Amino acid sequence: MSNKVSIFNFSINPIISNDQPALDQAKIRLLYYGFWIVLVAVVGLLVSVYLQHQTLLTITAAIVLASVLFLFKYLTYKPHWKQISHSLLILGVVVNLNNAFVTMQTVDIITVQIILLSILFSYYMLGQKWGLFYSLLNLIPILVFLILLYNGNYSIKLRPERIDQATIIISLFANFIIIIYIHSYFYSAFLENIKQLKETGKEQIELNQKLGLAIEKAEKSSQIKSEFLSAISHEIRTPLNAVIGMSNLMIMGNPRPDQKENLNILKFSANNLLSIVNDVLDFSKIESGKVVFENTRFNMVELAQNICGAQKIKATEKGLIFDLYIDPILRNKVLFGDPTRLSQVLFNLISNAIKFTKNGQVWVKISIFEDRHNTVTVNFSVKDTGIGIEQNKLESIFEPFTQAPTAITAQFGGTGLGLAIVKRLLELQGLQMGVASTVGKGSEFSFNMEFSVSTETVDEVAEKQLLAQNHEGEDALRILIAEDNPVNVMLMKKLFAKWNLIPTIAENGERAVELLLYGNFDVILMDLQMPVMNGFEATMEIRKFADPKKAGIPIIALTASALSDIRERVFNCGMNDYVAKPFKPEELMEKIHHQVAAYH
Repeated sequence: MSNKVSIFNFSINPIISNDQPALDQAKIRLLYYGFWIVLVAVVGLLVSVYLQHQTLLTITAAIVLASVLFLFKYLTYKPHWKQISHSLLILGVVVNLNNAFVTMQTVDIITVQIILLSILFSYYMLGQKWGLFYSLLNLIPILVFLILLYNGNYSIKLRPERIDQATIIISLFANFIIIIYIHSYFYSAFLENIKQLKETGKEQIELNQKLGLAIEKAEKSSQIKSEFLSAISHEIRTPLNAVIGMSNLMIMGNPRPDQKENLNILKFSANNLLSIVNDVLDFSKIESGKVVFENTRFNMVELAQNICGAQKIKATEKGLIFDLYIDPILRNKVLFGDPTRLSQVLFNLISNAIKFTKNGQVWVKISIFEDRHNTVTVNFSVKDTGIGIEQNKLESIFEPFTQAPTAITAQFGGTGLGLAIVKRLLELQGLQMGVASTVGKGSEFSFNMEFSVSTETVDEVAEKQLLAQNHEGEDALRILIAEDNPVNVMLMKKLFAKWNLIPTIAENGERAVELLLYGNFDVILMDLQMPVMNGFEATMEIRKFADPKKAGIPIIALTASALSDIRERVFNCGMNDYVAKPFKPEELMEKIHHQVAAYH
């Protein structure tokens, strides 16, 4: 409906629009055309009773005519059909009761017709609740009046008026015309509504079919994406595993100081590249909430020093002062948590601090927030004297692929995923990141994390690891390595030689099953993606062996896959644990000895 309907409008077109519900449009049309029928009928009745010199009926008819004209004009100016319907029904009740109790002092066919008309009109226009209300409002007083008449208890001083047969015919004809019109109109509207429902039903079926196809397409797209991530992850992480692994081996070989410096730079660069790759490949997994947090034993001091060691080199190269503070209470505590994800969070925060600081200092503070003997809450804080962040940008910096204005992005580089990953990883553990920043003065990021505390001390754990890694020749572990990549094979051979382990190589899963069938081993390192028979299939074949000792041999998966469900698949097929490539030598060694100890 237009907001600029003229007060002099008498047409239905300006008060109807497609913005209105179809049922509302139908009710407005019913009122509009119904008013014309009522006007004609009332004019006819007015003329008839006037010619018969029926004063009260003439006044009543004149009032009804004036009311109908007013409501018609109101409808064509402001089509408030509910208020107009209520007004018409109240007018009908007043006229009906006036005729019965005052003017006519009887209940005749006209009274009955008006009651029927009011009942139909109220139900169709206003619904069940108001229909019942107006029906009772008409019926109850009339029933009371009939009872009074029947008992001879009704009498007023005013003489009743009588109408001739012509007036009765006009009234009946008008009532029937209006009733037929209401039924006919709503029946047509009902059929049209059924037709629209059928059409809507067909459209809904078509939309559901299209939605089904879209969902199927999205699922296929998601599957293709996952497979692509897995493939690209494997292809990138495998050579990185060799680069980082060889760097570790050469550093373990007591190189000259200048060689060690070069190797540290090589290792740092490879780890930095791995971090960027992990950010991109892990983001979809983190976003979906499918990250599984480990609960492994680690030393906070050692972890922090490993993270900050490489970062300190980078800070020094920029001329920054790098200060690491670790609470002394943590120095001899062994904690349980997920050191990998914690490293990811701290690495991103420290990298950002160094990246966005040109001059000054970067502080990393790890302190006890609350110590409850068997659990400890640690506060992590990374502070810098960098460019700072505007207050209205503090929320947006945690959004994916968001850094700052384009000029800053171009100047400092990066994927824009670091803080997004930090925030998601903390949120998945029910933690919140605190941020305080001043433009031109620096920023501080901090959070609290709770860890369980082991009953063992750092010294006791180190002693056990030293004993585990210094077996005599006769105690050397026999390891079956199922790996098809020759570089990784060479890397593990060199690594295991330093650990006094005896490796046997199988170039695919089928060969691994065959070697285990005819040989004896303490543990199997199983690559997942191999030709002929992959690691999952080989594991399931091994678990079917008749010999329970061989069927129960510990199997540790070696995977470079980024698929979010890889952990679940590894354990579901019967493997005991898994190590992600590129792996940390100490982590792999610890898991090997843990599984072998449980096996024997």
